[in-house]
Amino acid sequence: MDVPSAAVPLAAPVPGSVLDPVGPVAEQIAGLTWFMIVIGTLLWAATVLFLVLALRHRARRAPRRNTRGAKAFIAGWGVVVPMIVLPAVFAYSLVVGVHISRPAPPQAVDIEVVGYQFWWEVRYPDSGVVTANEVHVPVGRPVRLRLTSADVIHSLWVPPVSGKVDLVPGRENTMTFQVDEPGTYLGECAEFCGIQHARMQFVLVAQPEEEFEEHLRTLQLASSRPDTSLEAAGREVFLAASCGECHRIEDVSGGGVAPAPDLTHLASRDTIAAGMLENTRGNLAGWILDPQGLKPGVRMPPNNLDGDELQALLAYLESLE
Repeated sequence: MDVPSAAVPLAAPVPGSVLDPVGPVAEQIAGLTWFMIVIGTLLWAATVLFLVLALRHRARRAPRRNTRGAKAFIAGWGVVVPMIVLPAVFAYSLVVGVHISRPAPPQAVDIEVVGYQFWWEVRYPDSGVVTANEVHVPVGRPVRLRLTSADVIHSLWVPPVSGKVDLVPGRENTMTFQVDEPGTYLGECAEFCGIQHARMQFVLVAQPEEEFEEHLRTLQLASSRPDTSLEAAGREVFLAASCGECHRIEDVSGGGVAPAPDLTHLASRDTIAAGMLENTRGNLAGWILDPQGLKPGVRMPPNNLDGDELQALLAYLESLE
């Protein structure tokens, strides 16, 4: 039996660096970064050299009252050089800013990302797909992210892919980029948004066009029906414990009372808790029973389930591929 692409384990995410770009937008930002690093290093090295020469000169000769040379040096190094360097850096920054702010082309993939404390909702409006904490994009094709927040200001950042863009409540910002190398890249929130800001992560998966389309087709499917009596009992536990009042599972629950990640294809994800924990049975059990103990400040309350209820619920959730 063929395994759906959404159920194929992802490669380990690469933290990446702004200096190791994988797309044209990131290359522009990396070029500006290297330019500033080189200019700053040269100015620092020249300043240190002048300081060393000045100290050696002072040690060899007695002080003189003629300060014309010192004034000329201060005027040149403190006024003329900054008047050349700063406009150059500003001009380069302006060029890069204009380039990366261009509107997305018509063939761009539209994806909506909503920031919550402390996770990400991901929507593909053209396909009707809703998921969480994973952004899949096709390689070599422009992507437009429409970004907003449901609570406080967040900031989305994938260092080797693009720059930072804020997610602001009541406002939609956009980020346009393209990834030219297949891979799984680690993204994060770059704006302090609360106690679990540092653990608000996601993965960006760049894959060939065919795999991307297959992934979307898989996510368009409703949740699988329970195959065993244990899984069926787990679905009843899910509903009885009021999990469905917040979490959505296609054809099972609508969620919405307090927004929480969509669980329709939970078992296909490599992580839970917005990238904090590997998606294993033990971690999932601990997260269900005591999320506040693992990630204080999240909106999910603890669940008082006995052993049989927990095992049934785990069996059901693990079937949601």
